[in-house]
Amino acid sequence: MSHTGPLGSGGGGGTSDGTATASTPLLHSDTTSTLGPASSSSSSLRSLSPLRGGDKRLQAVAAARSLSFASAVLSSLCAGSVTVFSLYGHIFQERLHYTQFQVNGVACAASIAMYILVPLLGYLCDRVGPAPLSLLAAVFFGVGYGLAAALYRRVVGDAQEGGALVQQHGSWTFAAMIVAFVFIGVGTCSMYLSAVATCAKNFGKGRHRGLALAVPIAAFGLSGMWLSQLGSRVFCERLPDGTKGDVDVFRFFLFLAVLLFVVGLSGTVGLKIVDERDFIDEAVEELERSGILDGSALFGPSRSERGYGAIEQSTNPFDEGDDAGILGPSNDDLDEDEARLKKQWVLNAETRRFLTDHTMWCFALGFFFMIGPGEAFINNLGTVIKTLYPPTLHYEGKPTSAATHVSIVGITSTVVRLLTGTLTDLLAPSPQARHIQITSESTRGRHLSVSRISFLLFFAGVLSLGLASLASGLIQNHGERFWIVSGLVGAGYGAVFSLTPIIITVIWGVENFATNWGIVAMFPALGATTWGVIYSAVYQAAAKRAAGSPGGGDGDGDGGGGGQDVFCYGAACYAPTFWAMAASIWVACGLVLWAWKGKNGWAQRGVVV
Repeated sequence: MSHTGPLGSGGGGGTSDGTATASTPLLHSDTTSTLGPASSSSSSLRSLSPLRGGDKRLQAVAAARSLSFASAVLSSLCAGSVTVFSLYGHIFQERLHYTQFQVNGVACAASIAMYILVPLLGYLCDRVGPAPLSLLAAVFFGVGYGLAAALYRRVVGDAQEGGALVQQHGSWTFAAMIVAFVFIGVGTCSMYLSAVATCAKNFGKGRHRGLALAVPIAAFGLSGMWLSQLGSRVFCERLPDGTKGDVDVFRFFLFLAVLLFVVGLSGTVGLKIVDERDFIDEAVEELERSGILDGSALFGPSRSERGYGAIEQSTNPFDEGDDAGILGPSNDDLDEDEARLKKQWVLNAETRRFLTDHTMWCFALGFFFMIGPGEAFINNLGTVIKTLYPPTLHYEGKPTSAATHVSIVGITSTVVRLLTGTLTDLLAPSPQARHIQITSESTRGRHLSVSRISFLLFFAGVLSLGLASLASGLIQNHGERFWIVSGLVGAGYGAVFSLTPIIITVIWGVENFATNWGIVAMFPALGATTWGVIYSAVYQAAAKRAAGSPGGGDGDGDGGGGGQDVFCYGAACYAPTFWAMAASIWVACGLVLWAWKGKNGWAQRGVVV
């Protein structure tokens, strides 16, 4: 997943084929040594050495990097299928006779699977590359959507034959649907992570690192838009009068199973990390000069054995002789086992430093409190829209649809992701390397500078504004105004999801990006589940109160599903939840601000962000 090339090199680094340049003396760093820019002598020697193969080699590397980028964008454009859940969530409620809790249970199963396994999948991605993850995504998507399609047809068929069959098969079919969406969640995580990590590592040092990372992230947001439009316009039911009805869930699921299986297989060929050994060498150099690896068991004076067994004080798997150090130049005949061991130790060292950084935990908790509300809104967008149209009132024109607002969220999210990636490249300070920042680095030549954290806090405020506008009742009985909410939430959600991984690459480097991003991305799983449960509880309670009140009021509960009230109408169905969601984002902003400006935060440590 790590590629470094013309865009990723930023003017430094070794030869693209990893050949030796000139003998570089071992830099034995004292434990008191400070970390600064990369060694000038090492950089100059590498830049002056002739490139084996000349221009043809450069062109081959550029072509490989471009192919990987295109493959990553294609994967991202298809990976976000789970974000169109609102397109058929209300159909599960109406035709499968799921309660609101059950509908959220299916959505949360996908969200939890999508996030909870990110650290493990990221760990594998960093160590074995993105191609195996893409293959895993192909299998999980094919099985998940295939199973969901079969279950949907089975339950709908039972409903047409009689309610007794629905009750008889309801428990096991619901459990099987949960399993299907767990598979879909794992497939989503695998495909998205392999694509983003590929771009992060290939372009992690260049001037356009933000844009290179924002493009696949934006494509992921765009996937929800085009898939929702395709589902509502092509895979739709035809009503007796010839007009288009709801999405045909069975055909739509089969289409997704085939599409994502094929895209996953293509990623196993297209997703490649270019010149990974070069930036691993840079990371080793930086970690040694910082004193983090100096004197460790790994870097002892001699090597007595090779492998992954117990490491003794005398073990040094990087030494190639008594006078060669870990900063010695790479050789074409470097033993592959030794190279893998070198990479393993670098990644493990950076993982430990990431986990012991207290600012990371503040940042991750802030991400948890920001993304959870956004995820819950997107998952429940369809049922929220239904609450805006009580059956006791009459409306002019056709009610707004979930597909329309899934598309609005996708469009605004995509535009803002690209915008933030571009603006942060232009305005935000950037370190001149792609490895973990341990001390301050120079950001020369930048007259105007706006921190990426400022961008993050601004768009978190936009997200909270969208949720608060819905909670205020401004949209109730006025579905035509719902674009305000979906537009603000889409912009805020997209920016937060784009800026967070960019900030991780800037502060903690790209070598271990998939693992680091995986650890942080795991936090929203609990947030999405928590807010989904809270929304369902408020919704169900309001529906029951309305059903028991004379006349039903605004929350006229329409008893669906065997006499059980599962439909709710009016602001009481959602307002308390969305006020709480807005407050959650304000708490998140405080946590991120503390990581940035608080005691021993990034600003005090001189970390460029």
